Amino acid sequence: MGGFFGAVSKTDCVFDLFFGTDYHSHLGTRRAGMAVYDSENGFDRAIHNIENSPFRTKFAKESNEMKGQLGIGVISDYEAQPIFVRSHHGSFAIATVGKINNSAEIVEKIIAKGAHFFEMHGGEINQTELVAAIINQKDNFIDGIRYAQELIDGSMSMLLLTPKGVYAARDKFGRTPVVLGQKDDGYCACFESFAFLNLGYTPDRELRAGEIVVITPEGIKTLVPGGDKMKICTFLWVYYGYPSSTYEGVNVEDMRYHCGAALAKRDAGSVKPDVVAGVPDSGIAHAIGYANESGIPYTRPFVKYTPTWPRSFMPTHQTKRNLIAKMKLLPIRELIEGKSLLMIDDSIVRGTQLRETTEYLFASGAKEVHIRPACPPIFYGCKYLNFSRSTSEMELITRRVIRELEGGDPDDATLQEYINPDTEKYAAMVEGIRQQQKFTTLRYNRLDDMIDAIGVDPDKLCTYCWDGKE
Repeated sequence: MGGFFGAVSKTDCVFDLFFGTDYHSHLGTRRAGMAVYDSENGFDRAIHNIENSPFRTKFAKESNEMKGQLGIGVISDYEAQPIFVRSHHGSFAIATVGKINNSAEIVEKIIAKGAHFFEMHGGEINQTELVAAIINQKDNFIDGIRYAQELIDGSMSMLLLTPKGVYAARDKFGRTPVVLGQKDDGYCACFESFAFLNLGYTPDRELRAGEIVVITPEGIKTLVPGGDKMKICTFLWVYYGYPSSTYEGVNVEDMRYHCGAALAKRDAGSVKPDVVAGVPDSGIAHAIGYANESGIPYTRPFVKYTPTWPRSFMPTHQTKRNLIAKMKLLPIRELIEGKSLLMIDDSIVRGTQLRETTEYLFASGAKEVHIRPACPPIFYGCKYLNFSRSTSEMELITRRVIRELEGGDPDDATLQEYINPDTEKYAAMVEGIRQQQKFTTLRYNRLDDMIDAIGVDPDKLCTYCWDGKE
């Protein structure tokens, strides 16, 4: 994943840029960068690896030395960015959030016109460099950005830093957000809506799907109006979004609360746990909603130790991610021993971490561990956003269990039976997962309940990872 922040100011924007970018650190912790433009000194840029040190620490020097009235910053899980480009458009810097599925086709198309690319480790192309190359195929930035939006299979939101202003563009179907803020001496554009609130900005608006604007110290100008067709990622509310974030007018924490309440309504009378708890951090609001709706007390049987541990999914190797996830959670034995616990996590993907958490609870004296994922079973790897390039459908616990039940990979019609929560095959799959994970009981949230908890028109939500519908 990743997130970005752009700022323009009548004075200096580096303070806002530094902290605004840092507020996106929950979206990725591998690479980060800032680029600024100063009317006297021109462009300046810095990129650092932040796997072993947070953004604020790595960019402390730049925050004091960089100067500029215009700037963009980015946190990325993968490619180093922003990249700096010299082209027939002049010099510019670019940062992106998204995923390109047809990069090989695009590269061949552009190479045929004389362009070249630098390869990343493993032979892959830096997708931000590829987007810049696409933009450079056209005569101006507006046509270039529109061309990129149309050509890319996947999604691509971006910020472009030029001497005249910052261009902000939301991807064609609005799968990721771009939010605008304003204050007396400047404007900003960012992924997360809360990122500018403590910096003195007030919300302006969210860009519509496919919308392109240019931001200068004098104001925000719409260059290409947005469209009505949108497919924003539902997983932003369930997991990736920060609790204080708001997408399409719906707050993340509030949605999770209602999501947990919906789980409790479906669960009424099926189990009688002593307490309800959420797997930190994203499961907590879901658990509070469940507890308040059911009347079962909410408690914290374990806490996460975060001062020095990176996010669990960030190390390159899955075994290291699992180890770090386990080491971060500290049990409070007095709240576990002899108790029947109902645990809510945001999702079950591979199943490794939640199984180890459950084993941890039983080893600490829990009598029962009932698991309630806040979202439905995941059947498809995301093809639109770069959540995790290592997560394939072969790794999903649902697909593993289905292969065991079917004796191989199912055809599409059979898979749809497993996706339907009212079928016997769905029940068999859930039971298979429960047995493998050694949960006392397992019940997933339903897709219709989760969508109701968001409250956005279902036609505007991307639910591909749950139902395969594009």
